[in-house]
Amino acid sequence: MRSTELPKTALGHIRVLDLTRVLAGPWCAQNLADLGAEVIKVERPGSGDDTRSWGPPYLKDQDGQATSEAAYYLTANRGKLAITVDIATPEGQQIIRDLAAKSDVVLENYKVGQLKKYGLDYESLKQIKPDLVYCSITGFGQDGPYAHRAGYDFIVQGMGGFMSLTGERDDLPGGGPQKAGVAIADLMTGMYASIAVLAALNHRERTGEGQYIDMALLDVQVAMLANMNMNFLTTGQSPKRWGNAHANIVPYQTFATADGHIIVAAGNDSQYRKFVTIGGKPELADDERFATNPARVRHRDILVPVLADMVRTKTKQEWITALEEAGVPCGPINQLHEVFDDPQVKARNMEINMPHPAAGEVKLVASPMRLSETPVQYQNPPPMLGQHTAQTLASVLGYSEQQITALSGQGII
Repeated sequence: MRSTELPKTALGHIRVLDLTRVLAGPWCAQNLADLGAEVIKVERPGSGDDTRSWGPPYLKDQDGQATSEAAYYLTANRGKLAITVDIATPEGQQIIRDLAAKSDVVLENYKVGQLKKYGLDYESLKQIKPDLVYCSITGFGQDGPYAHRAGYDFIVQGMGGFMSLTGERDDLPGGGPQKAGVAIADLMTGMYASIAVLAALNHRERTGEGQYIDMALLDVQVAMLANMNMNFLTTGQSPKRWGNAHANIVPYQTFATADGHIIVAAGNDSQYRKFVTIGGKPELADDERFATNPARVRHRDILVPVLADMVRTKTKQEWITALEEAGVPCGPINQLHEVFDDPQVKARNMEINMPHPAAGEVKLVASPMRLSETPVQYQNPPPMLGQHTAQTLASVLGYSEQQITALSGQGII
């Protein structure tokens, strides 16, 4: 644990050794960093985290020229110290062991068994740090017939059932399975891993025991289907895709306006009546085919095209203003420039700026965690490759300048 004086944070006493790359592991590590942990990100010399090159777009420097930092990398690496170590070398492995001995948590997302050959697996490291919390993140977990497969978010979204529920109905234009717009299996695995690490740290604080955490993308993807899982388990019937519509409520879906799209969620007959009255079609509330929700569900294929034509007669903002005033649940489908211009998003300070060594300043998305007594601390911007190698080896491990220079000359760091 760290003994230096720190701001009041939830995890200011914790050091995390982050051996992960891409998204699930780095997302977990960034959460821990936001909560005050010292996170040391270990990368390959010369190339680093794969996502550093996942562009364009790339962060621009103060002269407007592209840097080597892809926007994707900036997503999940705020708050960390970055060092480069070649763990394929005996010297690099010793550096990792020395850092693990002075850390509270190790995060890794290598293939099953890959770190064991370097002596950096949990069983090896707990010999030198018995109370270590060690979290492995893989596609399919440490056991089972798929354990040695590489795990990719897109594939897991399909295998785990998410894409069977997402996308337009098969009988409509554009029907078919659809992945999410962001890597939800990765992101949710990072979130579950964050919770698991905090639980393990709490257990260690009470008992002195470290432990091993086995996180799998497929496990998480299956678990997060929530009510859809239970719909299947209670009936034996696989749920169908409904696109932006609802299986049991009409209208509860998206509509195209004159200049964009809105969501209308009319959960009862009164709200439906207000909706069609605002649209100049009050007779649609008196028609026996549409007067009640069960009737609307039965006749959705007749009603929805009529509603769609009605909604196209007004702009997005005209609909939002009128429906909100009438108490009909609704909302816009915003593009990201509209999201970050939204007064509520602005009031919650969801866009932050941090100083950056190459760009001068970098715009980032704030953490949504709001703690009254131990608030999130934005300690460092996403670091440049190897930015803190010398500093970390000197301050944490006590390496001399001569040792650091020699290791650098050999390409080990």
